Amino acid sequence: MNAELHPDISWGLSKAATLKGSLLVLQRALDNRFLSWAGEINAEEYQFPRLIAAAHLDKIDYFASFPHLATFAVTLGRDPENLAAIDTSAIQSAGAVGLPNLQPVTHVLTPAACYHVYPHFSGNSLERKLVVTTRNTCFRCESHYNPLRRQWSFEMREIVVLGNMEEVTSFIASFRTRLEAFFHSIGLPVGWEAATDPFFNPSSNPKYLAQKLDPVKTEMIYGGSLAIGSVNFHRNYFGEAFSIERDGEPAFTGCVAFGLERWLYAFIDHFGANPSDWPTL
Repeated sequence: MNAELHPDISWGLSKAATLKGSLLVLQRALDNRFLSWAGEINAEEYQFPRLIAAAHLDKIDYFASFPHLATFAVTLGRDPENLAAIDTSAIQSAGAVGLPNLQPVTHVLTPAACYHVYPHFSGNSLERKLVVTTRNTCFRCESHYNPLRRQWSFEMREIVVLGNMEEVTSFIASFRTRLEAFFHSIGLPVGWEAATDPFFNPSSNPKYLAQKLDPVKTEMIYGGSLAIGSVNFHRNYFGEAFSIERDGEPAFTGCVAFGLERWLYAFIDHFGANPSDWPTL
């Protein structure tokens, strides 16, 4: 089924789908399922802002690794003449606004839900494994867009663990087992593939080469090509960047990420448009 033709989806200039009716109900049901899994392992839920400080992303070299994905939060210089110089002449023809001088850019629209977790716990020494969950509207500038499959803004639910290496690898292994059982129980054909993050100029990026040699990202693939989620082992990268410790050493971290719109696509593509044909969640 072509998800673009579902009656409960609208698609416009925002490059992100508007949902109503049955698909909005399904999105909530899916997120409730993810939340129930988080609750079973005593994850504490957080709600973080839509904006993240550029200083936080700079600590993990985001702007060197993913400049092509970033959506910046910009504001105009406050001088009255500058504010009056905004150019709207091309909006109707090209959808573009001509901007005069900008104030210093200090924030980015959140590119991944888990990025807020690590600065939040910066400087902490953990006495035990810590598990948190959060959902956010995320923004990634792409070369093209398609309803539910690839959007400028989209909903991401993540479950994040911070601990020592054994605690994190055990969390990742157990969640993969849980997900495999879930996919089997509802009859959704999803495979697993080792993947790399979408680095800028990957052939010259040492992080990309490291991920190729020792994969730390495994994606849930529907239909042979669509990643609807992933499990990720960050090693102690975020622990070192944000001075988070466990057992006197930089903490290891990992996460499970769910792209809600892509899960919607997989459901209506595989099970059809009629809610009565959808599996119980």
